[in-house]
Amino acid sequence: MHDEVKSAALNPYHMAVQQFELAADKLNLSEDMREILRQPKRELTVNFPVRLDNGRIKTFTGYRVQHNVNRGPAKGGIRYGPDVTLDEVKALAMWMAWKTAVVGIPFGGAKGGVICDPKKMSPAELERLTRRYATEISIIIGPRSDIPAPDVNTNSQVMAWIMDTYSMHEGFSSPAVVTGKPLSIGGSEGRNDATATGVLFVTRQAAKRIGMPLQGARVSIQGFGNAGSIAARLFHNEGCKIVALSDTRGGIYNESGLEPSSVLRHKQEQGSVVGYHRAQAIGVHDALEVPCDILIPAATEGVITATNADRVLARIIAEAANGPTTPEADEILFKKNVVVIPDILANAGGVTVSYFEWVQDIQSFFWNVEEITQKLEVIMNRSFAAVAEKADQYSCNMRLAANMLAISRVAEATQVRGIYP
Repeated sequence: MHDEVKSAALNPYHMAVQQFELAADKLNLSEDMREILRQPKRELTVNFPVRLDNGRIKTFTGYRVQHNVNRGPAKGGIRYGPDVTLDEVKALAMWMAWKTAVVGIPFGGAKGGVICDPKKMSPAELERLTRRYATEISIIIGPRSDIPAPDVNTNSQVMAWIMDTYSMHEGFSSPAVVTGKPLSIGGSEGRNDATATGVLFVTRQAAKRIGMPLQGARVSIQGFGNAGSIAARLFHNEGCKIVALSDTRGGIYNESGLEPSSVLRHKQEQGSVVGYHRAQAIGVHDALEVPCDILIPAATEGVITATNADRVLARIIAEAANGPTTPEADEILFKKNVVVIPDILANAGGVTVSYFEWVQDIQSFFWNVEEITQKLEVIMNRSFAAVAEKADQYSCNMRLAANMLAISRVAEATQVRGIYP
């Protein structure tokens, strides 16, 4: 029942299509082009058996969706979770197509997911599930066709299993089939921090744009996973004051600032930021509404809505998560002069460094972390400038501007290539 309510209230695919139509209207896209771009190219659903540790067999359902590949191979993460739906995967694949286009890297968009509860599975069960899922989707993934990466509840170990499974089928090692791998098998320096580093670079540009110094700015982060915890560290090092942090169990607030490394140690020991001694307890979603200058939603989609957008006090929202703000909330925030750096720009550092990893694997020649960070900064700054220019040109918010920029690039590639046959 819970899932039905969730999907009726906020279907992520409907939200993605709604955002697409808004941008398509502004761009005066032809109905023919909309027909091509609003639909995913491929949707693969797989049902596969996995032997559990107790000897029983359980069938799992997984998805891999490729939205558009006109600008290059499909690219996108794989998530594991009990709430994964095909519509969620379709929405994320569409967002990936725009994300790679907005930062101008030669990839299309894809996404994958498996309906399972990884928190209730042993490492051995997760490995068997991953290898079987990789085998089922191996018919459409590959270094030149579709390159998966980690996402919610998956990590570099899961990527290593996928890469190994795919390589076993090929008969030779194929490191470029996935990104976000361990360094020992062709992973890239800087990949782990990439999303949060990209968030920092674009937030720096946004702060400059509104004349707000980063030094001393109050930052609230909703979600203290990979992106959230690294963002806390980076912004803290930049001289910002981290005033609130939250995870799935609850949040903590201290107006004079939290020490991210100390909170991270607490989370590693206790499994949550909750109970951290030098802070007051707040609710899971309260981190969105505390007094702050910069808000970083770094958890899941649909958390800033028409209901709470009015209570958001930040001047800049940098979306480290995918789809955290609903279209209705966007309108409210735009009227309040809040600068929302949209997900497809704000968190594109991850896919950009994934692209660097793929390039390094293809050529078997690797760069150091300084080179990677430098290349990333150039791309993020350039992309921010292009989106800001579009926002000024059309007097619209940055999400619409980013979508217009991205969609026009995908449309151009589609137009130039033409329709086969």
